[in-house]
Amino acid sequence: MGIADSHVLAVNAGSSSIKIAVFDSPKVQKVAEATVENIGQPSASLLTAKGRIHAVIPTHADAATLLVKWLQAYSDESSVIAVGHRIVHGGPAYAQPQTITQDLLEDLQKLAAFDPEHLPMELALVGTFQKLLPKAKQVACFDTAFHHDLPQRARLLPIPRQLSEKGIRRYGFHGLSYAYILDELQRVEGEAAARGKVIIAHLGSGASLVALQNGKPIDTTMSMTPASGIPMSTRAGDLDPGLALYLATTEGYDAARFNHMAHFESGLLGMSETSADMKRLLEMEEKDQRAKDAVTVFCYQVKKTIGSFVAALGGLNTIVFTGGMGENAPKIRRRVCEGLDFLGVRLDEVRNAAGERLISADGSQTGVHVIHTDEAITIAKETAAHIFPIT
Repeated sequence: MGIADSHVLAVNAGSSSIKIAVFDSPKVQKVAEATVENIGQPSASLLTAKGRIHAVIPTHADAATLLVKWLQAYSDESSVIAVGHRIVHGGPAYAQPQTITQDLLEDLQKLAAFDPEHLPMELALVGTFQKLLPKAKQVACFDTAFHHDLPQRARLLPIPRQLSEKGIRRYGFHGLSYAYILDELQRVEGEAAARGKVIIAHLGSGASLVALQNGKPIDTTMSMTPASGIPMSTRAGDLDPGLALYLATTEGYDAARFNHMAHFESGLLGMSETSADMKRLLEMEEKDQRAKDAVTVFCYQVKKTIGSFVAALGGLNTIVFTGGMGENAPKIRRRVCEGLDFLGVRLDEVRNAAGERLISADGSQTGVHVIHTDEAITIAKETAAHIFPIT
């Protein structure tokens, strides 16, 4: 399949991967996609529709170079008119896509302390694509933008106001995914469903939930950073702040050691001491109590969050599961929904096991859906709208 005379790229970088998708412009129709996985590891590879190719890929810059070479198999790189980048943190200022300029890069560098695990790498990758595709406009699409206008009661953290005034607040993340899911919910179920009382559970390696009313977020689990909220694959989620002093006193932890523990040694991996992979833990739980504990705690925290969000919403019309676990783990969806009958949640076991789009039982008061997310489409749409504004 060929690519049109002009196209937009959507770039989504993780700590050890880069996903790139190619869209016809300005119709924003996806025509190709590729992923470089396990950057810097012996198992590094390029995954395309033609299969997997293992390669030596030591850095994100090397991965970007490989992806641009892959792009050349479809079309001359000069036809790339724009590259949309997923930027995890936009801080308090950025609620809309932005053309990437030197001034913007310098401004975003100042936000690195908000998200040192993602932002420096993402900004470095922008520089790489600027060199690889110098004629293309580079556009920043912010994961926090979706939640920018959270109500003050959800946005304000219970800390001294002088710190809040420095931009320390609840930002929320997975916004590009949530925007896509909301559009899909409206497309399939109609505007009334999308504007109802909706909870979306994005359950992947990074996991969060959002409560929506009238098509707008009113609360979300992640706070100032993506490490907060419910437990995740290797992230702890919310912790007692007293733990930092305790570990400093008893274990000699400094800030960097605590940060590494909370980001990379906790969550499913920390509780199980075996794996961060939910699929593996589900296979092990019958014989391994620690694996069972990890699964149980995860499902409990998701369920508890749904309950709190229902209280905030004053009711519930729809639950949507998305993300790797949300889309592919029927056991997790079932366990999360068990005991929520009082909210009108009843699953159809056959539909749930098959991963159908609607998994709630006929007559269920609350619709429960499984929707595959695609952040690349949101990035491409935002980028196209930014460079082709409607006048």
